[in-house]
Order: sequence, then C-alpha cells, then structure tokens
Amino acid sequence: MLMLLVRGTHYENLRSKVVLPTPLGGRSTETFVSEFPGPDTGIRWRRSDEALRVNVGGVRRQLSARALARFPGTRLGRLQAAASEEQARRLCDDYDEAAREFYFDRHPGFFLSLLHFYRTGHLHVLDELCVFAFGQEADYWGLGENALAACCRARYLERRLTQPHAWDEDSDTPSSVDPCPDEISDVQRELARYGAARCGRLRRRLWLTMENPGYSLPSKLFSCVSISVVLASIAAMCIHSLPEYQAREAAAAVAAVAAGRSPEGVRDDPVLRRLEYFCIAWFSFEVSSRLLLAPSTRNFFCHPLNLIDIVSVLPFYLTLLAGVALGDQGGKEFGHLGKVVQVFRLMRIFRVLKLARHSTGLRSLGATLKHSYREVGILLLYLAVGVSVFSGVAYTAEKEEDVGFNTIPACWWWGTVSMTTVGYGDVVPVTVAGKLAASGCILGGILVVALPITIIFNKFSHFYRRQKALEAAVRNSNHREFEDLLSSVDGVSEASLETSRETSQEGRSADLESQAPSEPPHPQMY
Repeated sequence: MLMLLVRGTHYENLRSKVVLPTPLGGRSTETFVSEFPGPDTGIRWRRSDEALRVNVGGVRRQLSARALARFPGTRLGRLQAAASEEQARRLCDDYDEAAREFYFDRHPGFFLSLLHFYRTGHLHVLDELCVFAFGQEADYWGLGENALAACCRARYLERRLTQPHAWDEDSDTPSSVDPCPDEISDVQRELARYGAARCGRLRRRLWLTMENPGYSLPSKLFSCVSISVVLASIAAMCIHSLPEYQAREAAAAVAAVAAGRSPEGVRDDPVLRRLEYFCIAWFSFEVSSRLLLAPSTRNFFCHPLNLIDIVSVLPFYLTLLAGVALGDQGGKEFGHLGKVVQVFRLMRIFRVLKLARHSTGLRSLGATLKHSYREVGILLLYLAVGVSVFSGVAYTAEKEEDVGFNTIPACWWWGTVSMTTVGYGDVVPVTVAGKLAASGCILGGILVVALPITIIFNKFSHFYRRQKALEAAVRNSNHREFEDLLSSVDGVSEASLETSRETSQEGRSADLESQAPSEPPHPQMY
C-alpha cells in the first residue's frame, strides 16, 4: 500500500500546472499537461526538443521547442507538450503523420503575427482584421489581453468598444465607406421578382430606367425631365406669391363670390394654371408608373421617396374632391372652400423633396437625420434647458422695464434666438444684469450647439461618401451583372440568388487565402 501511495504521489508531481492567458474578454483558465507519458502510453511519441511543424492556412513554418516552452499556456505550447498523438489531434484540425506536420484552418495573416509573438512576447493588432475577428483568432491560439503590445492595447480596446457604431466615425477606409455586398444583392433580389411576373423583362428594363439615372441614356433623359418639372413647379409656386398676382386674383375672387360662383376658376393666372396642370400630370404619371412597375407593392409604399411623390400630388386631388363635394353650395361655402384650398396649396412645398430622388446630398441628409435622432434629441434638450434658465434670468432682470420681457413665456423667443446665435434684435435687454444674462446665453449657445453638430456633420460626411460608393457600385453592376440578368431567362429564383451569394462568399474566402504570403521553399525555423 505504501508503494502505491508513493507511486501515485510521484505521478502527481510529474503533472505540471499551466495557467492559460486570459482570453480577450474571457476568464483565465488552468490545465494540467503531463510532462511524461502515463502508464499506458509507453514510449513518448515525440521528442521534447523536436521542432514543431505547422501549416496555418497554407503558410508552413517550423517552430523550435525552446520558443514554444516560453509560452506553455498557448495552443502551440500545449501542442508541443502533448503526451500522445490523440491529445495533439484535439488541438489541431489535421495531422500529417508522414511529414509530422500539424494543420490549422485559420487566418494565415494572424499566424504571422503569432510568430512575431513567439519571438518577442508581444502581439500587435492587425488593421486588416475586424476587432472581433482578431479577438476570436487570439482566443483560439490561447492569447490574452496581456499579450497585446502596449502600443496596440489601447487602440484595440477603443476599436472594440466603437466597432458596433463604426459608421459614426469620419473615416475613409474601405471597410467603413465601401458599400456592403448585401446592399447590392438587395437590388438583385428585387430584379429577381420580375422572373415570374407578366412582361417581366420589359417591366424590369423600365423600372431600372426610372429608378437608376446612370443605367442608360434614356434613364438620364428621364431624370433631367423630372428635375426640370420639379423646378418649374417650385418656380410657379413662388411666382404665384408675388404682389401683382395676389392683388389681381383677390379682386377676381371677390367678384366671383359676389356672383355666387366658385372663386377657384378665376383665381389662378391662366399660364400658371396650365403649368400647374402639366406638372400634376407629370407627377401623376411618375407615381402611377413606379407603382405599376415596382417589383413589390408593399415595398413601394414603405419607401420614403415614393411617399414624397404621393404627397406632392395629393393636395391637387384633395382640392378637386373638395370642389366636387361643395359644388352645389352657395358663396359662403365657397369661402370656406377657399381656406381649405389654401391649406392644401401649402402642401405643394413638399414637391421640393422630390429632388432627393436625384440628389445624393439630400438622400445622405435623410440618412443622417435617421441615424442621428439621439444627437438631435440631445441638442433639443440642451437648447430647452438653456432657454428656460436664461429666460428666467432675463425676466427677473428686465420685468420692470417695458422692453418686451413681460412674462417668462415671452422671454422664450428671445432665449431661442440668442441660444442659436441668430439675434434678430427685436427684443433686447437694457439693464446691466439683463445684458450679462444675454452674454451668458449667447456663449452657452455656442458651446451647446457646437458639440452635437460636430457629430452630426461627421455622420453626414460618412453617409455621403457611402452613398456615392454605393451608386458607383450599382452603376458598374448595371453594365455587367444586371445585363446578364436581363439577357438570361426570366425564371430567376431567389434560391439561385442565395446560392450565388454563398458562392461569392466562398470566392472571397479563396481570394483571402490567395493573398496569404507566399510559402518559402523550406519551412522557416522560429
């Protein structure tokens, strides 16, 4: 019994305790690696000083046992200390017995950084890898945050925290500006819907002509005509507000109401009325054509630009419906109808938003506001707090003076124009305390407005560059991939598109492997 106890203690002492490095974002672990074979393993399967031959993604290297012994907690260190072939196979993807080479299906670029780590003891961040992919590779090879070099540790942690909102950064790197392949594949998926539709080939060509100005020469002409009509409509609306037109139309309207007739038939100038009818006809043609040619009706009504097109023609038809509904009423009812028509006419100002379909800047502005609701909310909160505080101070200082600061709500207007540094000058303080409050309000407004505006501007710059890159990618695809789709059979299914997406991903993986450093004639020793 004593012999067995001593023997068990002897084998327990032969087991070395190895503390693995802390994984990137994980906890430290510890394991036991046998330095000598167990009772059932017999002769050791590898010499302890034998160099380790590894093949990582096609990159072959030979690592010395002395270099690996410095880091026994890493994957390669544990592989070097493996007591049996079975234990070693659990640490790698494959093992070539003839060449005594271990294969790992991992990123070859990171492997070169790993070799540098075994030489120097410091790991440097790769800019070509996403921070999460870099962290996964580091965790796989058994490296922790302590292995990161001091020059890269802070940068890595900062990128890991800001990577989910990388589009906030003002960066020109291809990873943040270049359009995602899924964005282009969404257009291809829309085109695939025409495969089973009636006259799908013709509808597909017309839809591309109307939606993409850079698709062909007819699409460019259509875009120019659409922009010209929008500008003409806006010009007519502005000309209609000139005093000479207002006076002439007002006199004609009074005479029509006195005669018991509708004032709408005589209020508008004949030339402007014909121009308005032409613009409405063109806008109606655009909306109806896009609705008939759209690959998906549901997606059509969910697109913001299509909703703008509908709103641009809606006031005209609502005015017609109101005129038909009150056609048999008297002049008093016509007066109420005129007020309704004026409200509808104010909605014509939304036609200027139709230019967003042809303007990259306006679309980028919309995307910026969509993704900047937090910053806009913070800006409004800052302004509300500043206006409330300085309005109260100005009211207290100026309430005895007859300068327009009679109540705190009356001071809100002054506080708003002062915080935004507009300063109309219609209401100004006259006392010393009021002027000091005004100075503080102006200086506070400069600081409050400048902070969120910088973030919003950076987002706008990013979305503008990204929109330009997406348009260029889609325009290039129109001349290559889209033409192949148009010339192929109409029965293109979404399943085939998914298959093509998987194939393209495999192709990108193959390209990544092909970009790996060329293999040397003989494995290098590290």
